[in-house]
Amino acid sequence: MKELEQFLQRAESVLARVEQLLPPATPETDWSATAFRWRVARDGRGHLQAVHHPSHLRLDDLRNIGPQKEAIEQNTRQFITRRPANNVLLTGARGTGKSSLIKACLAQFADRGLRLIEVDKEHLVDLPDIVELIAQRPERFIIFCDDLSFEEGEGGYKALKVALDGSISAQSDNVLIYATSNRRHLLPEKMSDNEGYRHVDDGDLHPGETVEEKISLSERFGLWLSFYPFRQDDYLDIVHHWLAHFGVPASQFEEADADALRWALQRGSRSGRIAWQFARDWAGKHDNG
Repeated sequence: MKELEQFLQRAESVLARVEQLLPPATPETDWSATAFRWRVARDGRGHLQAVHHPSHLRLDDLRNIGPQKEAIEQNTRQFITRRPANNVLLTGARGTGKSSLIKACLAQFADRGLRLIEVDKEHLVDLPDIVELIAQRPERFIIFCDDLSFEEGEGGYKALKVALDGSISAQSDNVLIYATSNRRHLLPEKMSDNEGYRHVDDGDLHPGETVEEKISLSERFGLWLSFYPFRQDDYLDIVHHWLAHFGVPASQFEEADADALRWALQRGSRSGRIAWQFARDWAGKHDNG
C-alpha cells in the first residue's frame, strides 16, 4: 500500500510539472459585450476579447459625409433585420470618418443585436475560425478591418478573398465584413503593372492578369464608399460641431475659426480628425466652466 501511495504521489508531481508546460486555457467569450477584438496568443490560438467600453460616437456626430452615412446605415439596417446586405469597403482620404462611421453604426444598432469584431490585418488568416465561432450565435456580427492594405503574397489577402466569396461552405448569414483603406484596390499599384495592358483589334484596352488580380479583391465587396478631403467650410462646420460638444458657446466660434485654420495648415489636412483634435485643444484652453 505504501508503494502505491508513493507511486501516486510521484505521478501527481509529474502531472503538475506537465501542466505548467501546457499553454493556458483559451478564455471564455463574454457574449454580453457589444464589441470584441480578436486576440492571438503566443501559441497561435485566438479568442474573442470583450471590449467593455466601446466608442459611443453617434452617426449625428459625423458631418459632411451624408451620402456615405446614408448608404452604410441603410446597409446595416438591412443586415440586422435579416434582409440581404453587402460587405462594405470604405476608401479615401485619411481622417474623413471611415472608421468612425463603422463604430457609429455599432452605437446606433447595438440594442438591436449588432456586434462588432475588430480584426488586425495580420490575423485575417484566422477568419474561418472567427466565422465558425460565431456562426450559431443569434447576434449579427460585423467583422471590422481597419486601415487595410496588403503587400503581394500576404496570407491574409487570400483568407479575406475566401471569406468574402465563401469557400466550399456557404457564407454565414450573420456575418458581414466592413473594411477601411486608403487604397481603393487594397494592393500597391506600380508603374510596371501597366505593361500588362493589351490592345485588341477593336481598339479596346484590356488589363493584364496582375491588374485584374489587384482589382479582384475590392470587387468582392458589394458596397464601395469613397471619402474625399473636406473643403474649408466643411472643416469649420465640423470644428463648430465639436466645439459645441465640448461646451464652447456659439458666440466664440468665429474667434476660434482663425486658430482652427492655422491648426489645419500646420498639419497639412482639413480632416474630421484634425477638427476634433483642434476643438479638444481649444476648448481645454478656453474653459468656460
